[in-house]
Amino acid sequence: MTTKKKGPALDEYMAEQDTAKFKEHAGLTRALRTVRAEAREATARADRLAKELGLYRVLDEAKGEPPEFLAPKLPAKGHRAIPSLVVGDVHRGEHVDPAQVDGVNAYSVAIADQRVRRAFEGAVTICRDYLKGVEYDGTILLLPGDMVSGDIRQGRETNEQTVAESVMGLVEPLEAGINLLAQEFGRVHVVGVPGNHARNTQKPVAKNRAADNFDTLAYRIIERDYRRHKKVTVQVSDAADAAVTVYGTRYLLTHGDQFHGGSGISGALAPLLLGAHRKTRRASASGHPYDVMVMGHFHQAIFYPSKGIIVSGCVIGYNEYAYTMNFEPEPPQAALWLTSPERGITVSAPVFVADRKAEGW
Repeated sequence: MTTKKKGPALDEYMAEQDTAKFKEHAGLTRALRTVRAEAREATARADRLAKELGLYRVLDEAKGEPPEFLAPKLPAKGHRAIPSLVVGDVHRGEHVDPAQVDGVNAYSVAIADQRVRRAFEGAVTICRDYLKGVEYDGTILLLPGDMVSGDIRQGRETNEQTVAESVMGLVEPLEAGINLLAQEFGRVHVVGVPGNHARNTQKPVAKNRAADNFDTLAYRIIERDYRRHKKVTVQVSDAADAAVTVYGTRYLLTHGDQFHGGSGISGALAPLLLGAHRKTRRASASGHPYDVMVMGHFHQAIFYPSKGIIVSGCVIGYNEYAYTMNFEPEPPQAALWLTSPERGITVSAPVFVADRKAEGW
């Protein structure tokens, strides 16, 4: 137990403490002065050495004026490019209840029509207002399938329309979008392949895969409506895939349901890369090689053209199936990019098609 000092003893103790602190402070001050003096001496030695070696002269001679970078002037006719727009996985007719997907999405026939319209209007806005200075030689519209919900899955019980109603209801907004593209870009080439939701069989088939599919029926109606149009051409595939060349870049359009598997961090990328490799070998062996494979189906956007893959987002967005499979939500969107004659695929800008306020959910 410590005894407190009182009277003269306390004064003597405090005086001793002050003396000790003063001596400590004085010692630190002297040490600091010594360090500063040594630093000044070292700097002086370095300065003398630099002068002896002529380093300052070398640095003075090496000093130059930085060049002035100027924005390059556009050529007289501007840069040329062709936009490619992918509108897929519309699932027209399907209903999505926000209460069943944590409120991140809602979907109905009315919302489907709005989102299809925004895909076309957004593509025009991006190309016209955000990518100024580009001269467009036309545009490509890619339809990768699953345009209608179909009757093959559990969703048929909650679909708002029959398949026939969905097909006929899909044609008008697509043709309105095609007309808008033709008005803005002059020429439009439409390419369509079948999806898996719109098939007319319970199990996927190889024979007559395209012919017995409701996506193909919608494309055939559009092909008929534009058969005498001077600015619009329609390419409906008789197979699961379709090829189209933009300048020198060769695209292969497919739905994407042929690729299965994938887990962990890589997710869908692993089966996609394997599938792209197999398709590349098949296409080369048959004498129809391609550079980039474009698809939908996975309801997520993957832009990886250096590996030959472009996966468009989907118009429908998140639904109950994706929720129960614990997939990560992604905003409803359509893929858009430019192909130039000099460099192939260049600018990429997704078109986000959902508007929660306008859609009323």
